[in-house]
Amino acid sequence: MTAKGEVARGFGDEDPLRNPTREETTLTTTTNEETAVAALKDVHRATWAAGDYPAIAEHIEAVPPTHLLATIGIEPGQRVLDVATGSGNVALRAAAAGAEVTGLDLVPELLEVAARRAAAQGVEIDLVAGDAEELPFADESFDRVLSVFGVQFAPRHRRTAQELARVCRPGGAIGLVNWTPEGLIGQMFAILSRYLPAPPPFASAPPLWGSEEHVSELFEGTGVELEFERGTNPFVFDSIDEYMAFFEERYGPTIKTRDKLIADGTWERCRAELRELYESLNRATDGSVYLESEYLLVVGRR
Repeated sequence: MTAKGEVARGFGDEDPLRNPTREETTLTTTTNEETAVAALKDVHRATWAAGDYPAIAEHIEAVPPTHLLATIGIEPGQRVLDVATGSGNVALRAAAAGAEVTGLDLVPELLEVAARRAAAQGVEIDLVAGDAEELPFADESFDRVLSVFGVQFAPRHRRTAQELARVCRPGGAIGLVNWTPEGLIGQMFAILSRYLPAPPPFASAPPLWGSEEHVSELFEGTGVELEFERGTNPFVFDSIDEYMAFFEERYGPTIKTRDKLIADGTWERCRAELRELYESLNRATDGSVYLESEYLLVVGRR
């Protein structure tokens, strides 16, 4: 018989008042985080599929990929992995240099663009849908592991760095280009983030990949020796209005933020901050736009 207010439980029933063990707590926490990570990546996938990222990629096609490949060196026959390849800016150049190239991206729509560009240019690239945090390749598979404005958007930075190191062969190299926190795009993201909910605790801010100190911490214990350079990518437009409209209509992160902030009634305030940033950094004096966005080039050698 049970007293009033008690719950009758047979042998083996779980006691809802029992304190969970450490193992149970760890398992629950891990499961919850993995579920949250998967949900966030669904959001990321939809974000980068929104708008017209290949049009954005045309404005970063020349300087950063050329800088990276000239610094890291690509030779015919090398196995090259381009992580978060997008529309293939880096992968296409590496393939044209004679490398055996694999391009990986989270967004199937971008891989389709990369495939069309490869066919048009007469180069072969193996394109794979996949995740920078869980690269679907064996250990020590590639001579060069590259990413230009790609891996910095994966949420768990340390895990991503470990994956890049894992698939790089001894004697090989990792080459990355990432926007810096201090540069144009880094400052743009800082403004947008002030109007958005805080990210989950497992997710780090993308521009941190543009910090030498942060990247050094990410690769600690991997056996990768790092070198750093900084460069800038130019954005040239006829006017501030044209530049802003271009990003608002084509760049996934701006599109998604704009839609949310319009619903919240805060978009115009955010947009005014963005305009002030662009005007303060504009080097043109004739009413046109010449903006330089700083990036960090990282070369890690095993």
